[in-house]
Amino acid sequence: MADDLIFYTNPMSRGRIARWMLEEVGAPYKTVVLGYADSMKGPDYLAVNPMGKVPAIKHGGKVVTEGAAICAYLADAFPNAGLAPALADRADYYRWLFFAAGPVEQAVTHRSMGVVPTEQQRRMIGYGSYETLVEVLDRLLTGREFVAGERFSAADLYLGSQLSWGTQFGTLPKLDSFVAYVERLAARDAYKRAATLDDAAMAAAG
Repeated sequence: MADDLIFYTNPMSRGRIARWMLEEVGAPYKTVVLGYADSMKGPDYLAVNPMGKVPAIKHGGKVVTEGAAICAYLADAFPNAGLAPALADRADYYRWLFFAAGPVEQAVTHRSMGVVPTEQQRRMIGYGSYETLVEVLDRLLTGREFVAGERFSAADLYLGSQLSWGTQFGTLPKLDSFVAYVERLAARDAYKRAATLDDAAMAAAG
């Protein structure tokens, strides 16, 4: 039943990551589109996520927030979708999923805000230096189709989303390895379905 899985989002947000993940999972879900200035900060949604941020999901009455957590949760909740490796093979999966959620997210956000950490600050932040982060990602993706074995996983979905936004908005360079990875993931049917749904929601919202 769709009401058993509820998706809270705004189509101009990180909710696009969760939408893509939901389309990969293939389970029916109900979408609740929220506005930044009103319903996202209203009492009904704050009861779901007190941070007043999207995305969030409610599955069987249980709430999950944070994009990476939603991806990891859905991969486990719907194992038949094959979006997580076997438990014995999850080292790279967890490593790069949470590398994307931590250092990559932080570096891209700082870049978009024009924040350039000092040498002292680089010792405190998770990504150290922007240049090192880019080099690590380039080495990871050069000559490698997926980050956690031979199959697409939720780690690819989350990292690919970060790289897509970063290369699109100039907070990450358009390296050959990045562009090829993003294009490969964007060719997936679930990605296309999710993008069509979110683009239609944007159009409806004006």
